[in-house]
Amino acid sequence: MPAKSVLEFRRDDTGQNKSSKCFGFVQSYDDRPKRRLFELLKSQGMQENQQVAFLSDGGEDVRNLQFYLNPQAEHLLDWFHVTMRLTVLTQTAKGLPETVGEGEDQQPLRSEVLKALESIKWYLWHGNVFQALRYLQFVEMDLEGAAFENQEETTRKLLKAVEEFSTYIQRNRGFIPNHGERYRHGERISTGFVESTVNQVISKRFVKKQQMRWTPRGAHLLLQTRTKVLNDDLEDTFRRWYPAFRGTTEVKAA
Repeated sequence: MPAKSVLEFRRDDTGQNKSSKCFGFVQSYDDRPKRRLFELLKSQGMQENQQVAFLSDGGEDVRNLQFYLNPQAEHLLDWFHVTMRLTVLTQTAKGLPETVGEGEDQQPLRSEVLKALESIKWYLWHGNVFQALRYLQFVEMDLEGAAFENQEETTRKLLKAVEEFSTYIQRNRGFIPNHGERYRHGERISTGFVESTVNQVISKRFVKKQQMRWTPRGAHLLLQTRTKVLNDDLEDTFRRWYPAFRGTTEVKAA
């Protein structure tokens, strides 16, 4: 699990002058992930009573880690993962039949589902989870009827995806803020900037085209090395382990 910690950021900040650090671990191998993240935040000066905002994809493992560190912090489901899932649903819905039923019982399907998905996105953007779930239920009912009528593959596929998305929203309903309000106040609503961190930390080594197979231990140790490099901590770590390691390089004036 790769992640990034940024000190005192707002949406329009470039982050160039901020303290930002990467970290990562393999959950099935690391026996102290909570302590690892706690130490990283402390290295950035986190105080016990400091206001902290955690943005995540809603995974329970990530959420448990956040609550351990700071139960009183602001825990948010980030907009990036919400809209990413909605985009997939919308693209799938474009492949639905235009109508369902025959003769006088024929009803529009594709346009109604697409319209409902737009409404769901709008409600979630404004933090109205109750209405978003109602509309998801309406879409499920329409797709269930359509799947029974036409036995069409796209309809069944979308129905399953909508049910999964509805469960996802249900489980994270307490962490969905008014994204529109946060955006207007210049606050972060998305972990999109962390996705670039994921690419930085693991992409080069772990993508399938590298034809490599990693053991949990090997992947975990590589993550620790890679994040130390990105955080400019590797040399200091070596110096702490091996006091005879080369001294700090001094920059001489030209």
